[in-house]
Amino acid sequence: MTAREELSAKALKEQLTHFRELTWQQRLTVADQIGALTSMQRQQLSDNASEDDALLTENYLTSYDLPEGLAATIRMNGHDYLVPMVTEEPSVIAAASYGGKMAASGDGIVTRTENNLLMGQIVFQTVTMAEISRFVTPNASALLALANQAHPSIVKYGGGARKLRVRALGEGFVSVDLFVDTGEAMGANMMNGMLEALGHHLQDVLEQHPVMSILANDGQQSLVTAAVNVPVGNLAKQNAEAGLTVAKRIVAASQIAQLDVSRAVTHNKGIMNGVDAVVLATGNDWRAVEASAHAYAAQDDHYRGLSRWQLNGNLLVGSLTMPMHLGIVGGATASLPLAKINQQIIQIQDVATLNQLVVALGLAQNLAALRALVSEGIQKGHMQLQFRNLAVAAGATPAQVPTVVAALKTHAHPSATLAKAIVTQLNSGSTKDY
Repeated sequence: MTAREELSAKALKEQLTHFRELTWQQRLTVADQIGALTSMQRQQLSDNASEDDALLTENYLTSYDLPEGLAATIRMNGHDYLVPMVTEEPSVIAAASYGGKMAASGDGIVTRTENNLLMGQIVFQTVTMAEISRFVTPNASALLALANQAHPSIVKYGGGARKLRVRALGEGFVSVDLFVDTGEAMGANMMNGMLEALGHHLQDVLEQHPVMSILANDGQQSLVTAAVNVPVGNLAKQNAEAGLTVAKRIVAASQIAQLDVSRAVTHNKGIMNGVDAVVLATGNDWRAVEASAHAYAAQDDHYRGLSRWQLNGNLLVGSLTMPMHLGIVGGATASLPLAKINQQIIQIQDVATLNQLVVALGLAQNLAALRALVSEGIQKGHMQLQFRNLAVAAGATPAQVPTVVAALKTHAHPSATLAKAIVTQLNSGSTKDY
């Protein structure tokens, strides 16, 4: 290494050590040095940068766009919804739309929810459950009032702290669980403020500093159920008999997802394809939704498919129960303009409707995926929609994409290499018949 290279490496190390103190231009320079970016790549990072977005994340570099489409439509509780979905996978929105179409008879997908409470934990060590319970149980009302004082505005809107629970976690840990109705907000900051106030008070009384105070995303107190009756004739284009065959296979696939963890993981991933896309489009925390869904799938210590399908005469009956705790005010829903626009498109008036719609779409997504899986196969429809991605990745212009897609469809083994060759031929002016 030359002296100049050593000096450059030392300067780069110094910049990385104090990276958060760098300006945006300096961060871009560091990324350029490490990634050996081209001038076109640097320009793209610059063009996509936004001063508003820079306020939303640490060490901001640029904004990463994802495509948004619309599932048309999801019929839930007798009302038709046009649902924005943010996803890079083209088959997801197509499947949600088709699943919604199959499930659109009558009231469509019917949903219900009992509670929408967010849980938080204050965890102690070396204090017994009996000692904590002796104080918490008789003073529950006063403790709930104390929690509400940390966020009095939520009480004005009908929300607030609802109940307390004390649990022994094992190995000397005890959790004081707080359950809060967060109203129309997801409520993470609200919950953490309440926990901090409650934790300080318990610390003084118990003379024991809590190990931690933090919200929990397990979602057991915010379960939503979506159910649907699908006429078997909706499942096949040929006739009702073919639809009945497909329905029986869907039931079998559902049973396998209850028995086999490997299948259950992929089964649930298909549900989350749709769920995450709507959660992301509405500015909510899809990571929390994912975590709570998978925890719920393993609630009896055996990971299972979240949805269940059975046959009742000429009806395929499906249901999906999963945690869903979203917000339509505050947080990213307030700072991301597109999130608000998407709420308007959905025509969401309250968070309960959004929670239920997301689960309903997950059930529609699951229906379409299972139908494809047990009939023509996932790959056929999936690849038809992937051809456009192959064309774009190969460098096709928007005007060239239809030609490239049409050419790829004629080949038994379409690939990125083939797409690149077709684009090269088009750019050379060839009139070759692909």
